[in-house]
This record gives sequence, C-alpha cells and structure tokens, in this order.
Amino acid sequence: MEQVLLIIALAPLAAATLVGLFGSSFIGGMSRSVAHSLCSAGVATSFVLSAWVLWQQLNGAPVHDAAVYTWMVSDGLRFEVGFLVDRLTALMMVVVTFVSLMVHVYTIGYMAEDPGYSRFFAYISLFTFSMLMLVMANNFLQLFFGWEAVGLVSYLLIGFWYTRESAIRANLKAFLVNRVGDFGFVLGIAVVVAYTGTLHYGTAFAAAPTMVGQTLEIWPGAQWAVPTVACLLLFVGAMGKSAQVPLHVWLPDSMEGPTPISALIHAATMVTAGIFMVARMSPLFELSETALSAVMLIGATTAFFMGLLGLVANDIKRVVAYSTLSQLGYMTVALGASAYAAGIFHLMTHAFFKALLFLAAGSVIIAMHHEQDIRRMGGLRKYLPITYWTSLVGSLALIGTPFFAGFYSKDAIIEAVGHSQTPGAAIAYWAVLLGVFITALYSFRMFFLVFHGPERWRETEPVDDFDHGTGHDDEHEDGVHVPHETPAVVTVPLVLLAIPSFGVAWFTAGPVLFGDYFGGAIFVAPAHDVLGPLAAEWHGPIAFALHSFQTVPFWLAAGGVASAWYLYLKRPELPAQIAARFAPQYSLFVNKYWFDEFNELVLARGSRLLGTGLWKGGDVAIIDGVLIDGSAKAIGAFAGIARRIQTGYVYTYALAMMLGLFGVLAWFIGPELLADARGYAAALLGR
Repeated sequence: MEQVLLIIALAPLAAATLVGLFGSSFIGGMSRSVAHSLCSAGVATSFVLSAWVLWQQLNGAPVHDAAVYTWMVSDGLRFEVGFLVDRLTALMMVVVTFVSLMVHVYTIGYMAEDPGYSRFFAYISLFTFSMLMLVMANNFLQLFFGWEAVGLVSYLLIGFWYTRESAIRANLKAFLVNRVGDFGFVLGIAVVVAYTGTLHYGTAFAAAPTMVGQTLEIWPGAQWAVPTVACLLLFVGAMGKSAQVPLHVWLPDSMEGPTPISALIHAATMVTAGIFMVARMSPLFELSETALSAVMLIGATTAFFMGLLGLVANDIKRVVAYSTLSQLGYMTVALGASAYAAGIFHLMTHAFFKALLFLAAGSVIIAMHHEQDIRRMGGLRKYLPITYWTSLVGSLALIGTPFFAGFYSKDAIIEAVGHSQTPGAAIAYWAVLLGVFITALYSFRMFFLVFHGPERWRETEPVDDFDHGTGHDDEHEDGVHVPHETPAVVTVPLVLLAIPSFGVAWFTAGPVLFGDYFGGAIFVAPAHDVLGPLAAEWHGPIAFALHSFQTVPFWLAAGGVASAWYLYLKRPELPAQIAARFAPQYSLFVNKYWFDEFNELVLARGSRLLGTGLWKGGDVAIIDGVLIDGSAKAIGAFAGIARRIQTGYVYTYALAMMLGLFGVLAWFIGPELLADARGYAAALLGR
C-alpha cells in the first residue's frame, strides 16, 4: 500500500518537475504535446490508483496510518512525512484527482495559444501534488506543508499572466490574505502540540480529552478554555483557505487567472482544504461548543451575504466565484452543526458541478471571443448546444433541484442545521434557507442572460482579453463574429463532469450522509448528532427527492428561477428600475460591502502608518539618532574637551602632575588632617 500511495502523490510532482525544468529549455524545448501528455498521464495515474484505494476501503481494507520518512526527532517530538488513508482521505483523493484530470484535459484546448503552455501544465500538476500531500497527511507537519504549498502554487497560478498589473495585484492579495489565516493556523497547531506533545493526528486526538478543563491566559485576567483556543485558531486558517468572511476578499479577484485555474482552485482543491481540515479535526472541535458556534455563524454570514453579491456581478467568472463563496458557507455551516458528513458530501458534489460551471464559463468565453460580461451575451443556446445543456445540469445541481447531486447535499445541510441545538443555529438556519432563493436567482440570472434572450453580442465589438483559449476560425455575419461550439477537448470534460453532477448522489447519499461510511474518520459527540435523527427518515434517493416537493427549500428555489425568468427575460427593464429604486443597497452590493476599501484605508494604510512611525520614531530617532549617532556625538564631545588638555607644554604637564599629586595626597591624608584640625579647634574653644 505504501508504494501505491507514494506513486499517487509523486506522479504529479515528477511530471511537474520534468515539464517545469525542461519544458522550454531542453534540446530546443520540450514539445507542447509531450508537456501536456506527461502532466495528464501523471494525474491520470494518481486518479486510477486513488479510485483503487477507495475501492479497497469500501471493501473493508484497514486504515493505513504509517510514517514514510522521519525528518528529525527533537525532545521526543517526531517530525515525519506519513500517510493516513481512511475513507475520508480516499474520497478526497478521488475527487481531487478526477477534477484535476478534467482540468488538465480541458487546458489542452483552452490554453492552446498561450506562450506559457508548458509552464501552466507544470503549475497545475504541482498544485495537484500539493493538495494530495495535504489530504493524505497523518500529522500536522505534513498538513502544514501541503497547506502552504497549495497557497504558494495558487499565487503562481493566479498571477500566471504576470505582465498584467491586475493579475499581480490579485495574486499578492490572495497571498497576503492567506498569510493572515495561516498565522492563526500555525498558532493553532502550536497549541495542540503544546498540550498533547505530538504532531501525529491519532495520538493528538487520543490525548485531546485531557485538554478539557485546562485554561490558557491569552492576556492578563482572561482565561480561555484550551480546546476553544486551539479550534478557533485552526479555524482562522480554514477561513483563509476556504474564503470565509472577512478573509474572503481574495477569491473573487483570483478570477484574474486563466479559467482552468478557477475550476481547479475553486471547485475541489484549495478552497475546500479548510473544510477538509475541520472535518479531519472533528475530535478537537467536538470538545468546544463555542468554536462550533463561531464556525456556524461565520459560515452562515458567508453563505447569505456573499450570495447577494452574485445578484449584481456581471463578469461570468465572478458570478460563479460568488457562488463558490456562498456554497463554501453552506459547508462551513454544516461543520458548525457537527454535520461533518453533510459538509464533506456537499464538498464532493460541489466539486463536480462547480468545476463544470467554471469550465462551461470558459467555453462561453472562448466562443464569445474572450468576452466575459454577461450583459453582452444572450441567445447562445443554439450556437453552443453542449455547453448549454451541461451548464443547465450544473445550474440545476447548484440550486438544489431534486434528483440532482447538489439537492441531496444542500437539503441535508439545511435539515441538519434545523435540528442543531448549537448556539446560533436558528440564525444559521434562516441564512441557509433564504440562501436557496438567492442561489437560484443569481444562477439563472446568469444562465438566462448568457443562453437566452436577444443576441446582444451582435451589438458589441469583440474583446481581445488575455484569457486566450483555443484558436478556431469564427464565422462572420455582417462583420460580426458568430460563436460556435468549442472543440471536443473542451466539451468532453464538460460532459464527464455533468454526469456526476446529476447522478453521483444516487448511490452515495445514503451511506455517506446517513450511513456509517466514514466510520472512525469523523467523530461526532452524541449530544451534537444531527444527522442521526434524519437517517430514520431516509428511504432512498427517490423518496427523498419526491418528499422535497412539499418542503420550503424546493419552493424557494423554484421562486428564484421564476423570478430570474420574469426579471431577465419577460421584463428585462425591471432590474435597472429596481437598482435605481434601491440605490443605497445596490451600491452596497456593487462595492462588495466596502471590504476592499476598509482593508485598504484602515488595515493597509494603518500598517503603513505604523511602519512609518516605527521607522522614523524608532529607527531614525531612537536607534540612529540616540543610540548610534548619539553615542558617537557624545564620544566626539568628550574627545573635544579632552584634547584641550593635551597642549604640548612641559609646564602644563608639570602643573597637572603637581595637582594630581596634591589630589592623591588629599584623598589619602586629607581625612587625618581634617580630624587633627577639628581637634585643634576644639582645644582652642575649650580654653
């Protein structure tokens, strides 16, 4: 098993290394076909073996938990590289490698004209390796390595077109925001290690109950429960990676990267790392109801308020990005409700339909000659039939349509939160419930504006953006580019992703949501078990879907679709009138709640002011002015006085010697002479 796991992890790394080193410099440059073949083969190997590992786990194979390499041992603390493969890990491995493989195939067509073709393939293969190291880790050290590695490679991918200032700003923003989260994450790991004495998951989880009752004084007079401190700090890391409010600001701007990266980062890999980490740390989070409540409320805030931003976004990729933010909020709410299985299940279904929607958006961008504004599209249904139907499948799955994959995971989360007794559950329930309507409204707003209605693209000039894709000759009508379906290398991944987006939950919802699929991989305290009561109502996927027609979420989703149809197809003049009528609210949404302005004016400017103060007040005034320049000036002043004594005249030195001798004599015999003088004076007065 260990050899298989090493191949799974190292195959993408080997391909990335070869293509990265020799893609453009080896004997005139490695050909593009060789570059994409190597990287695709590496990820395909990982996917096939990951599927085999999952099959073994489903058929009763024991959990694999072993070290591969010991880096060092310091004071009894072991720093190791090791693998933990249970059903949670196996599921994540299959999802990550499958989505990555689809992105690799799609990239062959999408990036065909880009000069950085080989470099791009090296990056995405390296990204896959980093994510596999994260999900396969059996200790906090390797987890942190994978955590930082996906952050580094995402920085390279978001800023792939490094000649664009907007791309450079976006990747720096992602990097800096994630550093905030990662700082909390490493502190959380430090707390766990300090109180359990180990980096190994299993040992730390076994020792975790000993932390109950212990407190930690963060500042004088404030005692915090150790489990709460550890879990909140770990969750700060998850907030950065999984883009939870207020550390969400990097994700929409990451759309500056090529479209395949949007699918890879925002579907099954980087943004879900935080969700996976919290689920893996369930034995710790179950010890702190305060931490669970904080997780739930932050997730609810993200799910509801980020969904509202999708209503006013006009860039096709940003609409899908805000959808990702909202759905990550749903997953986080599930974690806070202790419905870890529902959160991971939604992670899996979301990976398929969100990757599908991003890649479909890329197909539209190619067909529209790199136009991304949905207001300049319309009527593309007859020109892009495969993209249309696969986008419809992805959209229906996203809004939770019965019988589609997203329905089972999203409805399970809503029901679980409704049964939760964790403080804040009532607020979270209404947030995720109302989010159903919002999700349906912005999803089908985009769908109708892109594929239905008048062909507004005939009225605009084509935009030659940097998001270059497949080269194909457009047909022309009266000097206007007429879009047509993208090549098979782009559409085949769409079809392959549409299949699980529709049917993957049919045979997985029962065991994953309401069965014992995860076994000991996830721990839920009996008092927090919200999926258990729901399991009694599970009578199969068909009955579950049919029952949904009587529930509020279904009618909210239907209302959202109907509202989108009425506003953007039946009465397209109404949205502008509504925006004018509710101008303050519209401005709030368009400006994304002014998070960026706050960060720039308060945090960034405040940091610069603090740095300037420390520089001028501390470095220049105190260190340079007082300690360094001041001491030099004091020595110079003393030397200026001292050199006046050195006149060069003998009589001056003789006088100095006489005065010195007089001083020495006065020091030694002065007290005796003074005593004698006092005695003599007393004798005279006595007479």
